[in-house]
Amino acid sequence: MPKLLVIDDEPLICQSFHWVFATVDVEVASAGTVAEAWQRVEEDQPDVIVLDLQLLDGSGLDLFDRIRAADPKRPVIFLTAHGTTETAIEAMKRGAFDYIGKPFDLEQMSGLLERAFEAARLRIEPAVPPDDARKERIVGRSPLVREISKQIGRVAPLDVTVLILGESGTGKELVARAIYEHSQRADKPFLAINCAAIPEGLVESELFGHEPGAFTGADQRRIGRFEQADGGTLFLDEIGDMPAAVQAKMLRFLQDQTFERVGGGKSISTKVRVLAATNYNLEQLIVDGRFRSDLYYRLKEITIRLPPLRDRTEDIEELAHHFLAQFARESGRDVRGFAPEVLEIFRRYPWPGNVRELRGAIKEATLRTTGRTILAEFLPPGLVAAGEDSAKVPIVGQSPSDLDVVGTIESMLSGGEKEMYHKVLTAVERELITRVLRHAHGHLGNACERLGIDRKTLRNKLRELGITPAKGASDFTGMPD
Repeated sequence: MPKLLVIDDEPLICQSFHWVFATVDVEVASAGTVAEAWQRVEEDQPDVIVLDLQLLDGSGLDLFDRIRAADPKRPVIFLTAHGTTETAIEAMKRGAFDYIGKPFDLEQMSGLLERAFEAARLRIEPAVPPDDARKERIVGRSPLVREISKQIGRVAPLDVTVLILGESGTGKELVARAIYEHSQRADKPFLAINCAAIPEGLVESELFGHEPGAFTGADQRRIGRFEQADGGTLFLDEIGDMPAAVQAKMLRFLQDQTFERVGGGKSISTKVRVLAATNYNLEQLIVDGRFRSDLYYRLKEITIRLPPLRDRTEDIEELAHHFLAQFARESGRDVRGFAPEVLEIFRRYPWPGNVRELRGAIKEATLRTTGRTILAEFLPPGLVAAGEDSAKVPIVGQSPSDLDVVGTIESMLSGGEKEMYHKVLTAVERELITRVLRHAHGHLGNACERLGIDRKTLRNKLRELGITPAKGASDFTGMPD
């Protein structure tokens, strides 16, 4: 029977594994401390381990290192409520089987454990990255970002070419730098070049260098980026804009790591890891005859696809606060947060420019604001115009079509509102009763019939909500217009 060890200082988490997984022919054991966990590992020899990153008496990562030193083939799944993209990358770098946050979905965990037990059975050994790799900050905790962090952790230690795909502004260079920082070349050069920003006739010289007299104006030798990055990493952004002639030379370099400078005949050898990125559909460029298919397949040994910001809206608030802290610090301004309606605008806006556009909007707002809180009036006008209609906080008295209960709740959550249950129900009741009474022209009996409540209940509600009858009238008037 497969053995599962759950290491977590929350008893309820451990018990949930006992309840759910002990009934499917899995022997489940648990531990709440580092000392107890290590004893269980030695005595029980579990096939798979689920490990919390933060334990009361020590670090889950440190315990993981001991576990892997004893048996590097044992799958370990990290589980935490406090994880960031950095810990996700670090966990995957060190050879973790996977990484999942709390609260977790039981069905997802079941599938993950099934794969882990199969890996244990087949004795698949994940790659073990170096211990001294440096870290790069990626902001966001959505499932999509967590998966990207896992991919970075897996691919960083490998000496392979990586193709990073995504819309403009999604953070392709940031991912490239994260791969570099966590690679075995982290103590070597990292150079980035934007192929679209260099005149077509100079791209070859920029990459491979040139000899004196190679072309008009070439009066001295130039060392290209591939020589400058020898032993390190070269990031080629917007590779889809690389001229056809340079693509052929690039293909040769990827095949044997040799090239000649422009105008030179000497073969030069360097050892450079290439990371490439583009927002183009390279397969379509191949069909159009604008990109070499053989180069494409050389570049895509590993492919990482970055999602647009509109597909990970749960990261927007964290990104916004991250950028605000950065720009407030750089500008020396005491700006500390956002008004609820601003965060609502951020959530509803489609962000065609992705994270880069969000960053620019917050930088502008930080410089324009006059207080500690960024208000909608300080945002770029185009942003407000595009998002203000959907971001308004509904108030009593609007037309029924404007009453957005979900929007109200989200706005309250963003603004740290308390006693939400009473406030939301009160707003909905006031709006409902007001509209029904107005529709019934103030006739109490008709309103009671439409609402499905008796007259006493309606009178009590009107009293609680502050809607009063006109003097001498049996029916209620005085509703807000």
